[in-house]
Amino acid sequence: MPYFSVMDVMTDFFGSIIWLIVALGVLVTFHEFGHYWVARKMGVKVLRFSVGFGKILWRRTDKHGTEFVIAALPLGGYVKFLDERDADVSVTDQGFAFNRKSVGQKIAIVAAGPIFNLILAVVAFWIMFMVGIPELRPVMGQVDGVAATAGIQPGDTFVSVNGEPTITLSHTRLALIGPALDRSDIPVVVKDANGIESTHILPLSRLDDSFEEENLLAGIGLALWRPQRDAVIDQVSPDSPAALAGLRKNDEITSIAGQAVTDWGYIGPLIAQHGSADKDLVIEIRRDSQLQQLLLKPILSTDTGQKRLIIGISAAPLDAGQRQQLEHIWMQLRYPPVEAFGRAVNETWRLTSVTLGMLGRMITGTASLKNISGPITIAKAANQSAKMGVSSFLFFLGLISLSLGILNLLPIPVLDGGHLMYYLVEIVKGSPVSEQTQVAGQYFGLLILAGLMSLAFFNDILRLFN
Repeated sequence: MPYFSVMDVMTDFFGSIIWLIVALGVLVTFHEFGHYWVARKMGVKVLRFSVGFGKILWRRTDKHGTEFVIAALPLGGYVKFLDERDADVSVTDQGFAFNRKSVGQKIAIVAAGPIFNLILAVVAFWIMFMVGIPELRPVMGQVDGVAATAGIQPGDTFVSVNGEPTITLSHTRLALIGPALDRSDIPVVVKDANGIESTHILPLSRLDDSFEEENLLAGIGLALWRPQRDAVIDQVSPDSPAALAGLRKNDEITSIAGQAVTDWGYIGPLIAQHGSADKDLVIEIRRDSQLQQLLLKPILSTDTGQKRLIIGISAAPLDAGQRQQLEHIWMQLRYPPVEAFGRAVNETWRLTSVTLGMLGRMITGTASLKNISGPITIAKAANQSAKMGVSSFLFFLGLISLSLGILNLLPIPVLDGGHLMYYLVEIVKGSPVSEQTQVAGQYFGLLILAGLMSLAFFNDILRLFN
């Protein structure tokens, strides 16, 4: 197996499973605790609080008669209420039955789960900002395509995109993704190396059909700034495309697909722009003062959590001067508690807006359904974020909690949003939705969820094989 030892693969595999269980355990517990806590406040008797499905691994019953359960399959959970529609209820307990509560109380109980997920997201981001999270400044290196057409220059730093401040590279990506998918021309403000700001119109309407949101910056013609480094190969991975093509240590790459390479930082973007896993790419090198042309086929890699083309080469380690240059684009986002809380709320709102926007675009077909991820992708992301440190895992946890909260609010029967839809209909028509309608809705909702889960697993498997 190229590049990775069996031990590396096994470590990643078990690490992904462990961190997936940890993440889902926290998310599900918090979500179901929202339902449980509000139901208790509304006078509803809770029969069972389960984290996971299937075979029961652990159980305990408290003094209120609630059975707390941890089950074998950690992909969800539930809270079971006393309800006359499920079983006979004694006269003395009827006042504690869920079905006896007012519509307003039912709405509060059902909405509590997603709301607690939003609260968890804010808390995770709040702790993250207090601990401090390393981020990259949005300083651009190589510029071509529509970005060059707009007049953006190498060394420019994004200040705002479409009126939205862009403190970090992550903020810049989030601000660009929607307009890029919509093919909207937008104003961007950049600052050059001398601190002089200028406004440019980024003509995203000129993006062609080959644009993919997975390669957002490269598709627009942007590459992150990197320290100046000679395009000289230091290491060639065994059995890699570069090794099979005959590339060697100390070879200097001079052009890729006919475009000049004047710095190591040009190699990745040019491979992404011109390369393909099913056709040869022309690489020109200088070896012993002689120019040579070689052909190779890049391969797709997802080892960083993103799909990218690689050829299996690496540069020499940075020297002291280059490391000092690199520090220019790194920043540490850390704030005192009060300011950190405000930043956490803003981050939650920013990510909520982007998530809802992507959902809407997937429904209309503007965004690819490839963006839907399943447990395999989530597990890998959990493992990678955990490796990067506490702050990165907190960001991952907050993002997934936010996504879970939004997903549960969708008006799909069997989800919390579907129940809320029934209660809103009940308020309008003055009577509950009929049991026949609810049963039909349950089947319809299960069909939709099965379709979404199948699509998520399909995307996960494609990512693995790609």
